[in-house]
Amino acid sequence: MTDPTQSSSYPYEEEFESHFGAPLVDQDDQSTAITEQTMEELRALAARYPDSRSALLPMLHLVQSVDGRVSPAGVEACAEVLGITAAQVSGVATFYTMYKRRPGGKHHIGVCTTALCAILGGDVLLDRVEHKLGIKEGQTTPDGKFSLERIECNAACDFAPIMMVNWEYMDNMTPARADEILDALAADEEVHSTRGATITSWREAERVLAGFPDGRADEGPTAGDASLRGLRIAREHGWHAPDPNNLPQPDPEEGK
Repeated sequence: MTDPTQSSSYPYEEEFESHFGAPLVDQDDQSTAITEQTMEELRALAARYPDSRSALLPMLHLVQSVDGRVSPAGVEACAEVLGITAAQVSGVATFYTMYKRRPGGKHHIGVCTTALCAILGGDVLLDRVEHKLGIKEGQTTPDGKFSLERIECNAACDFAPIMMVNWEYMDNMTPARADEILDALAADEEVHSTRGATITSWREAERVLAGFPDGRADEGPTAGDASLRGLRIAREHGWHAPDPNNLPQPDPEEGK
């Protein structure tokens, strides 16, 4: 990977168009890889819910796993299966940031810069990743290998600062470690999240989010040491939550 800081075009604000900030689904690109098998899987998702419209979120993840974005064809396919309008599907697809209007990279990188992560170096980490990849947040590298997103809280404050690769956690991240991970991904080397799971690709991760397990759910721990520390201390001291069936009664004199 080249060092963009050595380029005369750095800091590259004018070079790339944001792929994720557009308010609408990109209608200029009508390409799609949706097949009849995809349609069958969309119907299968809809059949899992008493109200089929509840399947729209996983269905959009499935569309992204196939087309790498929420495509116009994907919007129409979801609308057809659910019996709703394309406008209704688009309204959902453009509301949530996990649904991309334009193609994401093979590996989608997310850096948290909210509160605790920011205090512990999230902004520095994001800046380092931007420089490393030669793109700004919300953009994709020209070769389609990486896309980058600023994340608003990864719900992992006990491991801050956090970087995610295809929604897998990279805990207690440093700029140097981020460089190592990006170099390994660029070279198509095997990379593991700090919690054990093997990194695949963003599209494969999207298929799992759609509700089609890849058999790797038990590759890593469900929680890290920092998350479980309070539970361990409670067990060491014999602490436990009150019995909900035998809760202490309030003092009737209290509050008079």
